[in-house]
Amino acid sequence: MTEIEQHRLKKLERLRARGECAYPHRTQRSHSITSALQAFSDALADGANPQDSGVRATLCGRLRSVRTMGKLAFAHVEDGGGRIQLLLRADVLGKERLKQFEADYDLGDIVQAEGTLLRTRTGETTLNTSALRMLAKSISPLPAAKEVDEDGERKVYSAFDNAEARYRERYADLAVNEPVREIFRTRARVVRALRAFLDEHDFLEVETPVLQPIYGGAAARPFSTHHNQLHQDLFLRISFELYLKRLLVGGFERVYEIGRDFRNEGVSLTHNPEFTQLEFYCAYADYQDVMRLTEQMVAYVAQQVTGGTTVTYQGQQLDFKPPWARISLREAVAEHSGIDYGEHPTTDGLVAVMREKGHNQMQAVTRGKLIEGLFSHYVEPKLVQPTFVYDFPRDVSPLAKATENDADIVERFEVFIGGLELCNAFTELNDPLDQEQRFLQMGRDYSKDSGDAHPMDNDYLQAMRYGMPPNGGFGMGVDRLVMLLTDQRSIREVILFPHLRAKE
Repeated sequence: MTEIEQHRLKKLERLRARGECAYPHRTQRSHSITSALQAFSDALADGANPQDSGVRATLCGRLRSVRTMGKLAFAHVEDGGGRIQLLLRADVLGKERLKQFEADYDLGDIVQAEGTLLRTRTGETTLNTSALRMLAKSISPLPAAKEVDEDGERKVYSAFDNAEARYRERYADLAVNEPVREIFRTRARVVRALRAFLDEHDFLEVETPVLQPIYGGAAARPFSTHHNQLHQDLFLRISFELYLKRLLVGGFERVYEIGRDFRNEGVSLTHNPEFTQLEFYCAYADYQDVMRLTEQMVAYVAQQVTGGTTVTYQGQQLDFKPPWARISLREAVAEHSGIDYGEHPTTDGLVAVMREKGHNQMQAVTRGKLIEGLFSHYVEPKLVQPTFVYDFPRDVSPLAKATENDADIVERFEVFIGGLELCNAFTELNDPLDQEQRFLQMGRDYSKDSGDAHPMDNDYLQAMRYGMPPNGGFGMGVDRLVMLLTDQRSIREVILFPHLRAKE
């Protein structure tokens, strides 16, 4: 332990020596700080004396500041919703108790204070404390907070050495950083608004298996595990898709799920191996219907969470108000790269023209992957305002229905906002014979270790053979939506406990 921690342990020993329990079983809290402040305000409105309101409260919270002044002391305590000043006077609390407070209580301790609310001469609402006790002695001091001026905006951050230290001790980060706590309050409001919108549109919230015998629904490497009793290898799901679409076969017409997906892939500013996904499926709809629903839903969430449809993200104004821009993938790539891939229908032909343009780092094995590479390099960073990019190559979209005019193009869209891919959606393939051929083709075109192969799922095909209604499906990374609405560049800032490398 550090010298400070050893010093605090001695204070803990003194508390116990005089019979105080430093970690009691129960508290007697009568009000949250917010409700106590409201009760005081109501009393004043009814004509109560500000210096003797008669409003008694027992409050609990963490000590944030202490200032001693001889026969009295001022302190601030903070709970999950508010902050209030304590007045500790020797003639009210007792001389001996005030000395004990000054000697043995530290910043970061969680305390219970009982007293009457009043307003000081400086106008601050204060608890005139008549009783004080320890609820949890803080052995390790919390990191000190510091103010930082970022582009003219004052923000308060804890004095961790770096961002990774904050993520490793998120509990301490949250304890000292109100802006960080507000991010996660916003995240909760986002999820609540998503549910409200979908519930209002007659979607049924469901739960599907996290452990799956066959992974599918996305192009990603899974995490694998083993069930000992069943002697069965299982996978953490990479998507909800195939199970949700089974429910359409079963007669549910509109279903959604908000939950965790797991992908055994890299970590970056926009990727975490464990992340929160929203997926919904709507019978008798196509990708055009899903486009309209998507822009309505995201605009609704922005309105509910921020009070409007315009937000600032990384210095740029984003407007979520429908309708959003729409552009085909072919048009977008041609406009920004100068390559019209529609004029080069073979993989070799597209490789040749890309080399003419100076693209020498091409590892893709299919034409669709080459097109995706062009798009991510030239187009994605330039899509700032909400934009639907639609009609993708068939060979990178094994679960989407082909367009009516071109069997090599599927009815799929992705949404990009602020340079981030936010969501992905299809007119879902519901022909079981076509779907089986797609699975076989993916197995031929991609190696098992590439992360792009889609395993054959015979049970899903069996479900389709019973008859799956035409439908539109949608998947969105909830973490990325939170990033956009809280102006965070890194996904780690919006995940409470992001995945990190083990400490050296």
